[in-house]
Amino acid sequence: MRRKLPGDAPLSAAGPGHALSASAPSEVDLAQLSAAIAAGEDLGPFVRRAFACGRPEPLLASLRGAARDREAEIEELCRAHFHDFIRAVDDLRSLLADADALKGSLSASHSALLSSAAPLLASLESFLAARSLAGNLSSALASSRRCVRLLALAARANAHLQAGNHGLYLALRAVDAIDRDLASGPEPLPLPTLRRMLLSVVPAVRAHAEREISREFSDWMVSIRAASRHLGQVAISRSAAARQRQEELRSKHRPLEECITLDDDGVGDLDDFAAAAATAEAADGAAAASFDLTPLYRAMHIHQTLALGERFKKYYLENRKLQLTSDFDVIAATPFLESHQVFFSQIAGFFIVEDRVFRTGGGLTSRPDVDALWDAAVGKMVSVMEDNFSRMQTANHLLLITDYAALLSATMRRYGYPVGMLLDVLAKHRDKYHDLLLADCRRQVAEALTADKFDQMLMRKEYEYSMNVLAFGIQSSDITPAFPYVAPFSCTVPDICRIVRSFIEDSVSFMAHGGGGDTYAAVKKYLGRILSEVVDASIKKLLDSGSGLSVSQAMQVAANMSVMERACEFFTRHAAQLCGVPLRAVERGRRDFPLRRSRDAAEALLLRLLRAKVDEFMRQSDGINWMADDSPPGGNEYANEVIIYLETLTSTAQQILPLPVLHRVLVAVLAHISERIIELFLNDSVKRFNANAVTGIDTDLKMFETFAEGMSSLFVDSGQESAKNEMKAALVEARQLVNLLMSNSPENFLNPVIREKSYNKLDYRKVAIISEKFRDTSESYFSTFGTRGARQNPKKKSLDTLIKRLTEAS
Repeated sequence: MRRKLPGDAPLSAAGPGHALSASAPSEVDLAQLSAAIAAGEDLGPFVRRAFACGRPEPLLASLRGAARDREAEIEELCRAHFHDFIRAVDDLRSLLADADALKGSLSASHSALLSSAAPLLASLESFLAARSLAGNLSSALASSRRCVRLLALAARANAHLQAGNHGLYLALRAVDAIDRDLASGPEPLPLPTLRRMLLSVVPAVRAHAEREISREFSDWMVSIRAASRHLGQVAISRSAAARQRQEELRSKHRPLEECITLDDDGVGDLDDFAAAAATAEAADGAAAASFDLTPLYRAMHIHQTLALGERFKKYYLENRKLQLTSDFDVIAATPFLESHQVFFSQIAGFFIVEDRVFRTGGGLTSRPDVDALWDAAVGKMVSVMEDNFSRMQTANHLLLITDYAALLSATMRRYGYPVGMLLDVLAKHRDKYHDLLLADCRRQVAEALTADKFDQMLMRKEYEYSMNVLAFGIQSSDITPAFPYVAPFSCTVPDICRIVRSFIEDSVSFMAHGGGGDTYAAVKKYLGRILSEVVDASIKKLLDSGSGLSVSQAMQVAANMSVMERACEFFTRHAAQLCGVPLRAVERGRRDFPLRRSRDAAEALLLRLLRAKVDEFMRQSDGINWMADDSPPGGNEYANEVIIYLETLTSTAQQILPLPVLHRVLVAVLAHISERIIELFLNDSVKRFNANAVTGIDTDLKMFETFAEGMSSLFVDSGQESAKNEMKAALVEARQLVNLLMSNSPENFLNPVIREKSYNKLDYRKVAIISEKFRDTSESYFSTFGTRGARQNPKKKSLDTLIKRLTEAS
């Protein structure tokens, strides 16, 4: 932008947008031109307009005039700044002299540098030439050393190959070093002939090593198959010897079991059993060490060195699968009875070798691979045994094969193989036999339960007592009772005892001939099945169906279950006695009551019937006058009838029910009565009640508490110290509610400390509903007459506060 000079005119208001008129320039046009020049605006419109009119001379004259005015201004400006310009020229002249001096100094320094650097440049050229020569010599020496090293590696590989298969790994390492040098060297070998020779030698050595080690591995596969049969026979024979020794030790110590002390009981047996097991395991270890796995490990190592480890693992697994499949064909040519020992021994030896390979092979086989082979073998053995067992008609043949298969299972279990399927097959014929027995016993138990009327059994003669009671050890006392004798159980108990005893005897007889193994353990297992699956299930089915049983009948069933608990102990002792097991060991191994489900169902049915009977009496509470003028002196009618019924019931129950059962039943019934009393207050039909009604309920509750205390003394005398508190605690909810309603300060319920101490069983929601219904007669009907100016009853005020606070809380 042009600097504004002092003589410039101000900008015209017309602006540059106003062009000259089409006629000759007037004074106004010349004034606008002067203003535009003074403002430094574009003069293009003026020029175009002047030439468009064809008269540019006035414009040129105006421009020349403006130029002359500017020249005068410039001259005046230069005159004003002339002295400053002269001083600047003088400064430049002084600087020129200093620049000439500096130029001369630089030229002299340059000449001196050139003269001194000439010898250094000559030395540098000599150094570069020498370094180039040294680099060439070093490269030649490095190439020579590299060739010598590669030739030495080749010679070492050749020497190892001549040493046989033991040197294959070292030869391969030397060849790998040659291959790495050729592949990763900084530059190719300077001798092409040597390079070609080495490149051809490396794959040839590797192929030779693979052929040699594969041939050795094939020979080992043939030898290990022959060794597996012997290994299996040795392992199974050791298992048989260990089992025989254990049986001898049991038979030797069994007669002394009842004579030795408890502290020393079984110590000799455990030591002898441990010694027998250790001997068997040591023998298995010695047999396992008799075969050599070195060729296998060498083959795996060589293949891993050749980067063929995965291929070798697959090759090994496939060949072992083929060997196992061929082992299955042993039984194809000869009858299974004659070839089963060879068949089982071959499989046992095969998997003993596989276990050793898995544990020491360094990942050659994996657990899933071994498990897959074992599953295939087990599947084949299972199918073969099932097929032959189904066609065998001779028990001795069946027992012979079962015994050897059991020894195989015991042997393979020591090596960690799962033998559940084999044991299942061995037990299948045993299970089938016992299943038939169980089905027959189930039918007999059902018939006995159906025929029983669940009345106490009457025995008129001593032989009946001996046959039905003493024979099963279910007597409550060793003193022979007077006859006729009314037993605390019904005829179902001795009938079921006879059925179970017959089952035990049949089971022991079968196990002694064809069961094998631990006879007592198997008999105990099937004893548990008949007690739980037959007896327990049949009784529970009867109880669940209801079958129209009355309270007395349900009580008799509950009494029967307590007697059956003693009978179950007899069954266990009887089975142990038949199997030759010391009774002391049986008592130590005692388990829970196997009929607990039916026992609980019997008690539940009895409670259900008793609660229904109590509910029937409680329905008579409709006759309670909830707004009575006086409280009933002897309590409400329903409470008297319930008390009479409970006293009659307990007098009968004490004769047949055990005290713990009777205690549980009474506590549950009293708790139900307490709940029903609470429900009386909560009943929608009760809109309002007064203090007299509460006093009547208090009287009822005291009657129930008196009954509970009377029964508690019976249980305390029998040694159940906590029975008194439990009986009284069954009525605590109803008692706390009545105490709250009869309290002069019901609002104390709001105090956490008092509520926890005196009202901890009450639900505040129920209290709120019941309190809303509680109104005293005098307060509800006559509070407006005669007492209008008197002070409000404190109890009513406290009750109103309680209702208000509980309503807000809910």
